[in-house]
Amino acid sequence: MKERWINPSSDAEQKQEENFQTWISAANISFETPEAETGYKERIQLIKNAVQLKKAPSRIPVSPSTGHFPIQYAGINWHEAMYDYEKLAHAWEKYHDDFAPDFYHSPRTVVPGKTLDILDFKLYRWVGNDLREDQEYQFVEGEYMKAEEYQDLIDDPTGFFLKVYFPRIFGELRPLEKMPIMPSVHEIPLVPPAVIPFGTKEVKSAFQKLAEAGDEANDWHAMMVRVSGSIMGKGFPAFSAGFSKAPFDVIGDSLRGTQGVLTDMFRHPDELKEACERITPFMIKLGVAACKATGHIMPFMPLHKGADGFMSDEQFRTFYWPTLRKVIIGLIDEGIVPQLFAEGGYNQRLEVISDIPKGKTVWWFDTVDMARAKETVGKVSCIAGNVPLSLLCTGTPSDVTSYCKELIETAGKDGGFIFSTGAGMQGAKPANVRAMINAAKEYGSSAL
Repeated sequence: MKERWINPSSDAEQKQEENFQTWISAANISFETPEAETGYKERIQLIKNAVQLKKAPSRIPVSPSTGHFPIQYAGINWHEAMYDYEKLAHAWEKYHDDFAPDFYHSPRTVVPGKTLDILDFKLYRWVGNDLREDQEYQFVEGEYMKAEEYQDLIDDPTGFFLKVYFPRIFGELRPLEKMPIMPSVHEIPLVPPAVIPFGTKEVKSAFQKLAEAGDEANDWHAMMVRVSGSIMGKGFPAFSAGFSKAPFDVIGDSLRGTQGVLTDMFRHPDELKEACERITPFMIKLGVAACKATGHIMPFMPLHKGADGFMSDEQFRTFYWPTLRKVIIGLIDEGIVPQLFAEGGYNQRLEVISDIPKGKTVWWFDTVDMARAKETVGKVSCIAGNVPLSLLCTGTPSDVTSYCKELIETAGKDGGFIFSTGAGMQGAKPANVRAMINAAKEYGSSAL
């Protein structure tokens, strides 16, 4: 059988064009004024031209990563942001009203604390859960999948997550360990034993907790819809919609953990590669589903463990890149533009990651030599980044302006560039954020 996701399908370009037109049509957005609608569509056209590399946009689009800067800027703490949805909404609207970047970064990374409380979430710590009210949430590193369980994951990824992984990371979902193997329910005598667990007190309790958590998440989601509609109605499109990941990161981040996946490259290389292959179609579907639901075109893909220094070039080519590239091609096949956020340094990877179709992706860099990026992957992909957070936290507005001007001259020539930061802006000085956005708008036309 011919392997999927090696090269894009023949109609990928047509699908991308259709998806751009769906996004730019803004069918479900109520604009405050005709000028807001015009501005909204013009900003999407800037992104479209930057991505497709067919012609330079009229100016470089400006979309710094908001991160959690609006929380700091609005003067609220993390407890208020995670438990008071109105205050969270106000913080994001205040940031966009005061700074007016071209694109809207959703506050969806500020998750509802009560939902986590209800489910007894183990994978992170947050305010009210071992952290002070002014502390950002923190990931809890661990091996949540054992090395000997690779085959179980490979055989049935969905079943593994439901029956094994969820009970380990949600304290209130431990009873789901008793769930039946669903594909076994295919004959009438198998129905009663399959449904028996659902009648137990423990499993009923787990589903009740899921319902309570869902109610709270729906309240949070309603705020998200409202604040998104408000900001987009003023003419500022969302920069991304939905989420996906490199299959290696799915395993290395949240299943095996950093230490586990590092040793697996030596002790269980075949199982690790096969597990990445099994995760690949799920990551494609995850990215496509959200874009179709929202009428957007760019899912956000944070890349964690492929950075320089984490693994060798040979390991990157063997374990990380093959299935990440398949996810990229799978998304492109559906007319989706992967927004690949390369966290950390990627200077050693630039030639490898250039093996992608032209005009179909965004590579968003954190700490990369942007001149080299422009001459390598920038030949086939739109690039974005990389104003350093350290500069925004410790520099002066004059320092920021000088850096931004140089960055635009380096990476923005002839288009194919989105002006952005290398990371979220938490801790940044407001004066520096203002200087950055103003400089990007001032110099973003003259560099083209």
